[in-house]
Amino acid sequence: MKQRGRKSSQELHSGALMLVRRPDAPLDLTPEETDEWRAIVEAMPADWFPRETWPLLAQYCRHTVSARRFAQLMDAEMAKTDIDLAGLDKLAQMQARETTALKSMASAMRLAQQSSRTDGSAGTAKRSRTVTRLWEG
Repeated sequence: MKQRGRKSSQELHSGALMLVRRPDAPLDLTPEETDEWRAIVEAMPADWFPRETWPLLAQYCRHTVSARRFAQLMDAEMAKTDIDLAGLDKLAQMQARETTALKSMASAMRLAQQSSRTDGSAGTAKRSRTVTRLWEG
């Protein structure tokens, strides 16, 4: 006969536990891209990235590092006294392409805030955050 009412904590946790390993970065990523991979994988639940998403995540890491490099090149160009506007414009276009690629991949993997939150959960997440910002004391 089936027991009525709520299940005990022992009944709730009596199922088999499954260990889910976080994916290791592919060997063809650079050290900087590997650092990006690890940071992203550690920020998400362990089972967030199934095997079929790994190539997309690898490309996301490559695009992230490329966008960072273009930003550094733009900063270096802006620091010059004689700015090459054509070169700066070309760098801005390259960075915009990287940003577009990053936005597309982040949405596909549900990494972007917009793709992982609803209107109701966004306010709740802000209220229940555990991070204390410097200006909040």
